[in-house]
Amino acid sequence: MTRVLSGLVLLALVVGVFWGLPPWGTQIFAFVALVLSLREYDNLVRRGGLDVVPGVSFVLSVLMYGVLIFHLPATHFLLVSAVVTGGALVLRGRVPEQAVAVAASMLFPVAYLGMGIATVPLVREAYGAPALLTLFLTQIGSDTAQYYTGRTFGRAPLALALSPKKTREGAIGGLVAGAVVLAGFGQLWLPGIPAWQLAVLGVGVAIVGIAGDLFESMLKRSADVKDSSDLIPGHGGMLDRIDALLFTMPLYYVALQWLWRTGPGA
Repeated sequence: MTRVLSGLVLLALVVGVFWGLPPWGTQIFAFVALVLSLREYDNLVRRGGLDVVPGVSFVLSVLMYGVLIFHLPATHFLLVSAVVTGGALVLRGRVPEQAVAVAASMLFPVAYLGMGIATVPLVREAYGAPALLTLFLTQIGSDTAQYYTGRTFGRAPLALALSPKKTREGAIGGLVAGAVVLAGFGQLWLPGIPAWQLAVLGVGVAIVGIAGDLFESMLKRSADVKDSSDLIPGHGGMLDRIDALLFTMPLYYVALQWLWRTGPGA
């Protein structure tokens, strides 16, 4: 019951912010999610035994978020981030164990979190609240179908080492639901995109959403924790809630640029 109530509150909050407020509301909401996710990511990295330089990933990821929000050259900043990461490790003056892994773990959240979360307000700004909610409803539909299909018909594990409860049967249910939900809402809120393209995009969203979920499970297992934090009752941490979206939202943003060139103003 706690999980259901928390989920309903979160859904109401998301719909209220995305639909009821101007784009700046989504920017603030996403920024808060970014800060919380960065704190959880840092905890996972440290529990995994990597000797990172404190604060570097946090600052660079927040700056990357700002770069994208203000439409500055992200590629340039990503190059600068690599230099800053390497420089911070050199200036610290000691050789960490697994130096390559340490450097990678410091640079990775700049793209994974800074850029990934920034695509939420970017979609809201460019394509409107209905387009953004289409993706969120597709993700919810796919996740729900995975859970109940897997619970009812699941037999074969999907990725036993990463998430023992996920099944291939559940994944298939998630793919079908992704296609149906995105095609259905897309016909209403993404006019001009053929239904078959929406359905294919829905399958793609479901696939990368599963990958995003499994990736975060891998991060947690490497840190030997069940949840990224206890922030949300019944749901774990912020990363536990947005793990799939961190993969699906960038795909969706890029796909809309190709499939919906006219945008909502046409």
